[in-house]
Amino acid sequence: MPKVKALNHIAVVVEDMEKSLSFWRDALGMELHGLNEVPAEKSQVAFLPLAGSEIELVKPTSDDSGIAKYLAKRGPGMHHICIEVDDIEGMLAQLRSRGIRLINEEPRTTADGRKYAFVHPESTSGVLVELYQI
Repeated sequence: MPKVKALNHIAVVVEDMEKSLSFWRDALGMELHGLNEVPAEKSQVAFLPLAGSEIELVKPTSDDSGIAKYLAKRGPGMHHICIEVDDIEGMLAQLRSRGIRLINEEPRTTADGRKYAFVHPESTSGVLVELYQI
């Protein structure tokens, strides 16, 4: 049976990366671990580690991206929580068997080989949940 391992990150959608970093990095003193372009998601992502987890700032780089559509509809703020699992395919199968609505029926793969999939907020009391297997 697949298991949840940890909270991997909390993602926040931002309009202006530098303005957001002025709070998270500069005012709070959090370390900026990386600032990366994610072409597959048409976004720029900043990673700020926090006690075994991360705050992930996400800014759209294209007006036709999912993040841009989310930002236009809901504005900046918390986007999703990411839960690390030991077996993403098994977890997706388990969720499907319980009638949980998935956004991704099959996991996607990042450039560095991590697998991820999203669970629809309709099934999670309004929270977009990302599952992650490292």
